[in-house]
Amino acid sequence: MTGLSRSSADLDPRRRRILYRCWHRGIREMDLVFGQFAEEQIATLSDAELDELEAVMAEEDQDLNRWITGADPVPQHLQTPMFERIAAYRPDFDIVTKASLDEKFGRGE
Repeated sequence: MTGLSRSSADLDPRRRRILYRCWHRGIREMDLVFGQFAEEQIATLSDAELDELEAVMAEEDQDLNRWITGADPVPQHLQTPMFERIAAYRPDFDIVTKASLDEKFGRGE
């Protein structure tokens, strides 16, 4: 998955805004992590969890990337349950192979 697949029609304005911001971070790797995490979780997050998510999203993408990948230690202020959930989330990357393209486009042997 490489883009928005969830409709935001059933979300309140705050959740719509957060979902949009998660998919438009600036670094594609962070778009995929945050975007897919938000698609899966946004509808069920509490207001307090949304506050935490927005606080994490306020950090710079380059820093987030290093912290999420483990290249740098996570700063104390981000050692929260929400950051741990985001860092533990593994995006669903569609691997493109000849077989997957054949399957997608109905090309058989």
